[in-house]
Amino acid sequence: MKPVAITIGDPAGIGPEIIAKAYADAPDLTRGVFVVGDLACLRRGAQAAAGGQPPLPVALVESIADVAGVPPRCIPLLQVGAPFTDLPAVGQVSAAAGRLAADAVTWAARAALRGEIAGLVTAPLHKEALAAAGVPFPGHTELLQAEAARHADVAVGDMPVRMMLANEELRTVLVSIHVALRHALDAVTHGNVLQTLRITDRALAPVLGRRPRIAVAGLNPHAGEGGLFGREEIDVIVPAMQDAEREGLDLHGPFAPDTVFMRARRGEFDVVVAMYHDQGLIPVKYLGVEQGVNVTLGLPLVRTSPDHGTAFDIAGTGRADAGSLAAALRMALTLAGAG
Repeated sequence: MKPVAITIGDPAGIGPEIIAKAYADAPDLTRGVFVVGDLACLRRGAQAAAGGQPPLPVALVESIADVAGVPPRCIPLLQVGAPFTDLPAVGQVSAAAGRLAADAVTWAARAALRGEIAGLVTAPLHKEALAAAGVPFPGHTELLQAEAARHADVAVGDMPVRMMLANEELRTVLVSIHVALRHALDAVTHGNVLQTLRITDRALAPVLGRRPRIAVAGLNPHAGEGGLFGREEIDVIVPAMQDAEREGLDLHGPFAPDTVFMRARRGEFDVVVAMYHDQGLIPVKYLGVEQGVNVTLGLPLVRTSPDHGTAFDIAGTGRADAGSLAAALRMALTLAGAG
């Protein structure tokens, strides 16, 4: 299989050190995987991760083809942009850090779209730093969506994507992502729900070897209780499910949101489609962010990410846990192999 790339994330955060920890802790998992970013920033992260011991060496590679020749227990890095001479301060928002994070993701996305790499794992970036750098996207998902649309020569609206958060116990896919709650309610439309169901089915079928059993969470308490607590289930969600079922999707619900995640965790369903961000993410994150993985569905490439942010408050201390990054890499390799 072609190699997987890890983008460095915001170099002022914990991205560089959790990358170094993943290479140190899981050499078999990271073999043939390379980092896209800045040499000095990754070396600083490796020093922090080492906790006073000799850090893992970082080897600069000129091309993807050079990755295979990097010896074990050495981190291959492909430099994007001009190397830093003055490193961004750890734990602080800066335009320079935001620009590096965006450039690394853009490079890796284009390489994946050209078929040069099997997929990418994105270390956390900082939305304020992106904005300070003038990047016209609030985060990874929107940047990747725009790159995929450009590559396919279609409008961004014709490249619909969805967020899936997953761990070993639960998967959940969201109808809407980073919008105000009032706007999230407006996003529960027939078209958006149907599109989410289709994307979920199409993304998980190759991984499972069969159509996924998809549970649908209601929007309202008790899934509306027959219209007593809201009619979205009756007027929007069920009609969308019926249209999807006519296409052969294996759907169940809509169920009360306060119980459906427990049922999925017990194994009744493969995935839960949630109506808005916190409805779906709180149950997964409660089970432990150290194993959570963010997967972007709907893109013509494999992209996963750890389920946490830049953690500026502990960046540079060596205390950051690399478990979620390792889980994201494991998921990326699985998805790339299934594809």
